[in-house]
Amino acid sequence: MFGASLSRILLRKLFDDGIHHIRCTSTRFLCNQNQQVFPRYSSKVPRSWFNGSYANRFPPLNDPLPDLKLPRCLPDYVDPCPTTVTTLSNGLKIASEDSPGPAACIGLFVDCGSIYESEQFTGVTHLLERMAFKSTKNRSHLRIVREVEATGGNVGASASREQMGYTYDTLKTYVPEALELLVDCIRNPVFLDSEVQDQENYTAERMVLAAFGVDHKKLLAIAKPLLYDLQSGPVKVPKSTYVGGDFRYRADSQNTHVALAFEVPGGWHQEKDAVTLTVLQTPMQQTLMGGGGSFSAGGPGKGMHSRLYLRVLNKYQEVQSFSAFSSVYNDTGLFGINLTTGSDFVEQAVEVAADELLAIATPGQVTELELHRAKNATKLAVFMNLESRMIVTEDIGRQILTYGCRKPVQHFLRAIDELTLDDLATLAQKILSSPLTMGSWGDVDQVPSYASVSQHFRAVN
Repeated sequence: MFGASLSRILLRKLFDDGIHHIRCTSTRFLCNQNQQVFPRYSSKVPRSWFNGSYANRFPPLNDPLPDLKLPRCLPDYVDPCPTTVTTLSNGLKIASEDSPGPAACIGLFVDCGSIYESEQFTGVTHLLERMAFKSTKNRSHLRIVREVEATGGNVGASASREQMGYTYDTLKTYVPEALELLVDCIRNPVFLDSEVQDQENYTAERMVLAAFGVDHKKLLAIAKPLLYDLQSGPVKVPKSTYVGGDFRYRADSQNTHVALAFEVPGGWHQEKDAVTLTVLQTPMQQTLMGGGGSFSAGGPGKGMHSRLYLRVLNKYQEVQSFSAFSSVYNDTGLFGINLTTGSDFVEQAVEVAADELLAIATPGQVTELELHRAKNATKLAVFMNLESRMIVTEDIGRQILTYGCRKPVQHFLRAIDELTLDDLATLAQKILSSPLTMGSWGDVDQVPSYASVSQHFRAVN
């Protein structure tokens, strides 16, 4: 007990002496510093910008510091790097666009999707999407995750009706490792080979390796050894036939959801119509049709200049949501309006939707101001999307699969500028002349009949 108390007393004394020494040393240091610093910047004259006291003691902020070399200012405009495309002997295309930044994105895109599924293999496209970046013959799933984490990368897979895409976003330094892992995950997945061979449209001439932020020669040197032996063999594209129709699903809900849609003939291959449809309806709310919910969740004023917001949501308080939508594919697509309202107002809401669609197809119903605003909003959406490396990589891959080449953004901007009110009316008339597709969910008892809704569009037909 006595020994322990003495030890604590000695430690306490040493601690107090140390603190006193530190305080004294700090005080002397501060005093010495003050004697050197204060005379230079202190004065009995009040510091004021008006009497110039600051200017006498400190250099102006707009004067360059002596012996300081600044880098050259960046130019106001830099020409974008061109997209370079190389076709391997087996038909596989490698496309890249370089960029000055430190990061890059690579993606492998396949002209393969749910349109190629047979009845026996329905859903295999979704399975391939969900199984992306899982175990391969060379790597376990854990190892794949660890390798992606080690590069600070971001991987993703997407499946659609006609195409599949696998992307890897990382620093340029890790492009060789990223590309090898990407190809391994696509070529060597671990699931039954019989299932893969029966539905594996992953042949060379149907694939595009796209990259953004990568030098093309360096990409070729890495990609050729990994992809040169991929087998080739064309696959016949199934023909899609649009028929229209009516589907109603009764659910326990106080609201009713209804969608009215029509075919977009030609799809992406009809480039002018595709651009016109994009201006007519894009994901941004400030487009020509636009629309949205009764509450502006994106902030004050979001979407409130679009036709459907001004003419429907502001006028009919019973309507909870009312917006245009589109789904465009290579050779066909859908365009229409979906709405949500109470069951007691659904019949009138469907009539309003039909009237709004017919108004677009009627010359003189859309103003030049509305078209001008929609064009600007569409351009803004294009430029915002192209700020993402992954979206640029996807744009390169999907354009080459669809058009056989990468068209520069200026090409689409010119097409938007050339769009006229007559083009809008002509496309709308072409769309509304196809059979009506009608779907409803919820309390569907008050939804008008398919025949009565179709009657609205017979004048167009």
